[in-house]
Amino acid sequence: MINRQILLTYLYLLIYICLSSGVILYNKWVLSPKYFKFPFPITLTMIHMGFSAFVAVVLVRVLKIVAPVKMTFQIYATCVIPISAFFASSLWFGNTAYLHISVAFIQMLKALMPVATFLVAVVCGTDKLRCDLFLNMLLVSVGVVVSSYGEIHFNAIGTLYQVTGIFAEALRLVLTQVLLQKKGLTLNPITSLYYIAPCSFLFLFVPWYLLEKPVMEISQIQFNFWIFFSNALCALALNFSIFLVLGRTGAVTIRVAGVLKDWILIALSTIVFPESAITSLNLIGYAIALSGVLIYNYLKVKDGASSQLPMESIPERVTKEWKLDKKSSDIYRDDVNNSEGMMGKAGSVVELAVEEEAPLLPAGSRGALSYIGRSQLSNSHAV
Repeated sequence: MINRQILLTYLYLLIYICLSSGVILYNKWVLSPKYFKFPFPITLTMIHMGFSAFVAVVLVRVLKIVAPVKMTFQIYATCVIPISAFFASSLWFGNTAYLHISVAFIQMLKALMPVATFLVAVVCGTDKLRCDLFLNMLLVSVGVVVSSYGEIHFNAIGTLYQVTGIFAEALRLVLTQVLLQKKGLTLNPITSLYYIAPCSFLFLFVPWYLLEKPVMEISQIQFNFWIFFSNALCALALNFSIFLVLGRTGAVTIRVAGVLKDWILIALSTIVFPESAITSLNLIGYAIALSGVLIYNYLKVKDGASSQLPMESIPERVTKEWKLDKKSSDIYRDDVNNSEGMMGKAGSVVELAVEEEAPLLPAGSRGALSYIGRSQLSNSHAV
C-alpha cells in the first residue's frame, strides 16, 4: 500500500508540473501581441526580478526566516556579479523568443540545453570530452534540426534568441559550479534570490532603458497590476515548489517528471494557442532529440552512482529514492536552517538552474550540470 510520504511526494511533483507549465503559458499570453499585448520581455523580467528581490529581502532581513551567508565584496564581485549577468541574459533572450516563436517549438529547442552545457563545461574544463556523451549530443542536435525543419512558422530571429538564451544559461550553470563551488559557497533558493535577483535587475535595467523605455513612452500599453502581480507570484511559487520537490526526490524521479512536463506543455500550448500547431516532423525530431537527452541523463546519473554507490538497476535506484524520502527531507531542512543550502549526496554545492518559467530554480547537485528534457527542471523569466 502506498504510504503517506509517497503520496505527498507525488503531490509535490504534480504541483511542480502544473506551476511550471502554467507559468510558461502565462508568460507567453502576457507577452504575445495577439493576447494581452505587452511585447516587452525585458520589462516583464525586471518585474519578476524586482518582486523576487523584495520577497527575499523581507524573508531574510525582516522575518529572518533564513540568515544571509558570509559574503565578502570579493566573492560578490567575482562570483555573484558574473553569474547574475548571464542569468539576466538568459532570461532576456529566452523571454524575447516568445515574441517570435511558439511555446511548443521553444520547448523543443530547449532539448539543446544539455548540448550547450556539455560544450561549455568541456571548454571550461569542468567536464571531459567523452565519445559516448559526444555522440548523444550529436543525436540531440540532429533531432532539433529535424524538428526545426518541420516547424510551420519557423522564425530565424526567434530561434536565434532562444538558442542564445540557452547558451547564456549554460554559461551561468558552469560558472555557478566553477566559481561558487571553489569558494565553498552554497545558496538555497531564498538566499540565491537575495543576492542574485537585485544584481540581475540592475543588469536588465541598461538594455531596458535603451531598448524598451523609448518604445513604451510612445506606445499605448496596458498595465494591469493584478495581471503582473499574479504572474510574478506564480513564478515565485514555482521556485519554491521545486525547492520542495528536490527535498523529497532523486535525480531519476526529477528527470522523469521534467520529461513528462515537457510533453504536457507541448500538448497544452497547441490548445491554448491554436496558431502554434505542431507537425509530425516536429514530433519526430523532438522524439529523436529527447532520446539523446534521456541517454545523456542516464549516463550522468550512472557516473554519479558509480562514484558513490554500487551499480544498481534503475528500478532499484528509484525504489531506494522513495525509501529515502523522509530522510532526505530531514537533511534538506537541516541544511536550510543552517543557511548552508542543500547539499547533494556527494556534498557538492547545489546547482542553481533556471527555466524560462521561474526566477531562480535550484537543481539537485545529484544531477550536476545535466538537464531534464527541457533543462533539468528549468524563467519566470520567462522569467
